[in-house]
Formats: sequence, C-alpha cells, structure tokens
Amino acid sequence: MSTTGVNQGKINLFSFTGKMKILHMSWLAFFVSFVVWFNFAPLMASIRETFGLSDQEVKLLLILNVALTIPARIIIGMLVDKYGPRITFSVLLAASSAFCFLFAFADSFEKLAIYRFMLGFVGAGFVIGIRLVSEWFPAKQVGTAEGIYGGWGNFGSAGAAIALPSIALWIGGDDGWRWAVASTGVVALVFSFIFYFSVSNNPKGTTYFRPKNLGAMEVTSKGDFLLYCLMTAPLYLALGVLAWKIGPSNLQIFTAIEASVIYLSLLVMYAYQVLQIYRINKGLFAANAKPVPEIHHYKFKQVAVLNLSYMITFGSELAVISMLPLFFFDTFRETADLSITQAALIASIFAGLNLIMRPAGGIFSDKYGRKKTLSITLAGIAVGYFLMGQIDVNWSIPAAIGVMIIASIFVNAGNGAVFAVVPLIKRRLTGQVAGTTGAFGNVGGVAFLTVLSFVSVQIFFITIACTAAAVFLLTIFALEEPKGFMYEENEDGSIEKIGLH
Repeated sequence: MSTTGVNQGKINLFSFTGKMKILHMSWLAFFVSFVVWFNFAPLMASIRETFGLSDQEVKLLLILNVALTIPARIIIGMLVDKYGPRITFSVLLAASSAFCFLFAFADSFEKLAIYRFMLGFVGAGFVIGIRLVSEWFPAKQVGTAEGIYGGWGNFGSAGAAIALPSIALWIGGDDGWRWAVASTGVVALVFSFIFYFSVSNNPKGTTYFRPKNLGAMEVTSKGDFLLYCLMTAPLYLALGVLAWKIGPSNLQIFTAIEASVIYLSLLVMYAYQVLQIYRINKGLFAANAKPVPEIHHYKFKQVAVLNLSYMITFGSELAVISMLPLFFFDTFRETADLSITQAALIASIFAGLNLIMRPAGGIFSDKYGRKKTLSITLAGIAVGYFLMGQIDVNWSIPAAIGVMIIASIFVNAGNGAVFAVVPLIKRRLTGQVAGTTGAFGNVGGVAFLTVLSFVSVQIFFITIACTAAAVFLLTIFALEEPKGFMYEENEDGSIEKIGLH
C-alpha cells in the first residue's frame, strides 16, 4: 500500500503555480459558467420589451433556467468521475457558448425558451471543480480550498448583474442586450480552451480513480441500495413541482394532458434510474454474493446527510434571495419609506456574504472538525431563520438587517461546510456525490419557494428553520467525522491508501 501524496504547502492565494494554479483556474471556470447561466436575468427588462413578453412568459424563462440543472448535476457528476475534470469542464463551457449565441440571437419566444432550458445545463459546472480541487489538495486543506472555489465562483451571478447591463448600454440600441449576452458566450468559448491547456486532472505521480460503471453510484450494502433509491426520488419530485408550476393550475403554459405526460415521463425516468442503480449494484443481491471488502466500504447515509444539509444551506439561499428584496420593500415601504432600490441593496448582502463565509465554512471545517462545523452552521441557520420569521413592520430596519446577516453568515458558511465533507466520502465517486448533493440544493430552492406560494413570509422562514433543526439532529446522530484513510484500487490491482486528515 502507498499513501497518495499531494503538495502539502500552505494555501497562498497570490500564487499561480501548482495546486494554487488549479484552484484559480477552477473557480474562474465556475465563475464563467455562472455568468453564462445568469446572463439573461439582469437584461430581462430589455428582453421582455424586445419580444413583448407577458408576465407568464417571463416566469417560464426563469423556471426553465433552473429546470435542467437538477438532472444535469447528476449527469455531469458521472461524466467527471469517468472522463476527468479537464475535458468535462472544457466541453461544458464550449457547448454552453453555442447555446448562449443561439439564445442571444433568437427571433421568437419559443426559441428563447428552448435555448434557456438547454443553458440550465451549464449550472452543473460547479460539480466539476469540486472533484478537480479535491484531487490537488490534501484532506486537511480541502475544505478551505473547496470553500474558496465555491464562494468565489458563485460570485459569477453577481458579476453578470454588474457587468452585462453596462455592456448593453455601452453598445446601445435595441440589440444591446443581445450582444451583451453573446459576449458571455465568447468568454466561455475562449476560456474552455484556456482551461483545457492549463490544468491536469491530478498531480503528477498520483492516480485519478474512476468508477467501474456509468449510470449510477456504487453502494456497498443492501440497506444503502434502498436508501439510494429513496434519496433519488426528490430529484424527480422537484422536476414534477416545476412542471406543476408551468401547468394548468398555475402559469397555464401546459395543458392538463401535456402536464400528465410530463408527470408520467418523470415516473418512468425514476423507475429507469432505479433499474440503473440495481444494474450497477446487482452483485449485492446475488445468491452467492460476498460482502464488499471493508477497505472499499463507505456508508451512503453520509451522502444522504450531505444532500439534506445542502438542501437547507444552498436551497434556502436560492429561495430567500428570490424573495428578500420584495419582502423588505413590502415590510418597510410605509413605516420607513424604503424604496425598491434600497430594498434590493439590503437584500444583496445575503448572497454577497457567500464570497467570505463559504471559504470560512471550509476553513473552520479543516481546523475544528467537519461534523462539528456543519452541525453548528445548521443550528445557526435554524435560529437565524426563526428570528427572520419574527420580522414585521414594528421592527427597525437596522434590527432586521442584523438578523438577516446572522442567518446569512450561517447559511453561507454551511455551504462551505457541506463541501468540506463531500470529497472525503469516496474518491472515485466524488463527482457523483457532489452531483447529487448539488442537485439537492436546487431541490431545496424549488421546495421552499413552493412552500412560500402557500403560506405567509413569516411561516416560510419558520418552515426553513424547523427543517434546518431536523437536519441538525440528523447530522448529530447520523453523520460520521471522516477520519483515518479511504482506499482505492489501482488498475494493476494494488491498493492505494488516501489520508483523511
């Protein structure tokens, strides 16, 4: 046996060599992918005017932008484990640039909708960097590195909001928005080549471990098989909820028959995925099945807890940043004469703290323990959202902002804490673990926004708080601190030992 070794030097953000070069290239690729994913949002007013879109059509574009991201993160997770981050991220950026150009110069709403739906796939780029960064950084630094990667890359959505309206205004004319969107396609295409020629999947002298099969994750017990099937269901349920929002009961884009076809299709897709899970793991059910060797064993409950934790952290963030500007405006416009612009500025703090707190969540995980850090952030999220549920017109704006900042600190640190654990579950499955965990973030966004459509804002916040408290307890009793070693098998049959400390 040998211990996999990577550069153990300190993280120096001003370095652009070795593992630090990989980290910078990774978050830049993630940043570009998020610029492309959200390139239409700050230009929506111009797009609406160009095509004369109705409110329903605008809402449809917003939904379509996130719909494909849920299955895309699963698919990309499989591809990155099999083919490596270098080629996977490069192809994803190049392909997204093509759809970006098609969206920019679409001449009908139908084409806009199709290309926006396809661009949802680029939102899966996040998963690729998780695997790449984990290959280059040792366990004692991986939480910090993943936090920097996630926090800085995620800022691409804000970068799009800051830069693209200015580009459109600089170009001018009715087609300014088109060229602004197209410019992001150019950046994605150029960077796809830069990325390909600048990174390696893993450090020289180490092994890039790949799964034996594509289609589903390997599990190591019958109980884990059942839990895997159970945890797959919410991904399809979330897509069903999105279809319901578009269907006859809400936006009325689909007819009842079309909606029924979609529901049936999702049910068939789920059944097919369960069959794929069985195909990959059918050896567990063979009459003469032998137990999986202990060195290859991992517990799928670890993955399940991380999925639910990210559903709380990133899922609640997606939901809250969607409604927070309007919440502050409606709450304080009369008592404090708050304008919508001021409300939006206040609300931007919530997502903006991700730039600092996501890396902080990774740093604390590396230094003080991953289970402890994740548990504390989940407890803080529960308290923070419970306090936000008490905000009403009788509060002062500074007090409301203070409570919002408390919630945001724990939410964004929680994002980093989750992905400080993900790379330490099973090396050859890191992309797939990251894919399912990332997809659950989108599931959480869909679930919490659906709750908001039925209840008051106060109950919405308290619902998230109660869910966070439940996942906190689950984490305390079910999550195990990664420690010791994990083992992977080389192609020649030798076993490699990878430290988790």
